Amino acid sequence: MPSPDAVSLRPPRHQVSRTAIRYWRVRALIGWLGVVAALLAWLVLDDENHGLQAAALGAAVLVGLAHLIVMPQWRYHVHRWEVAPQAVYTRAGWLHQESRIAPISRIQTVDSERGPLEQLFGLADVTVTTASAAGPLTIEGLDRATAERLVDELTTAAQATRGDAT
Repeated sequence: MPSPDAVSLRPPRHQVSRTAIRYWRVRALIGWLGVVAALLAWLVLDDENHGLQAAALGAAVLVGLAHLIVMPQWRYHVHRWEVAPQAVYTRAGWLHQESRIAPISRIQTVDSERGPLEQLFGLADVTVTTASAAGPLTIEGLDRATAERLVDELTTAAQATRGDAT
């Protein structure tokens, strides 16, 4: 019989910022522009195989557009997080989805990160590191103020919780 303090895997309550949808779309667009640029260079520099080159370019544009439309919305509906008194819960991904839980007593560090593109969108990621072999939990796509509050809340909770963080 589990103790009343036991934590269990369950769906987290909070969604990430809606701005993350635009951020993920722009980040994906940058990648697809690189693919299209490479295919255009192949088309311009190689005088043979124009049919194959056009087909590859068309396929890349269609797949890229589908990715830019579907992926950000899907990720937004999947990505969730929550801090409960005993644990941090996360769910992330879109095709490959992962749910994670980290007991507060096992938290070693809490970090916030904002790359240049995230700064442009006013977003930040929060990473919670434990001694888990599965690696840290990362909550992507939080608005900056929420990320700062979350770092403070988790740091305070980890310091106040008895445990060895290992």
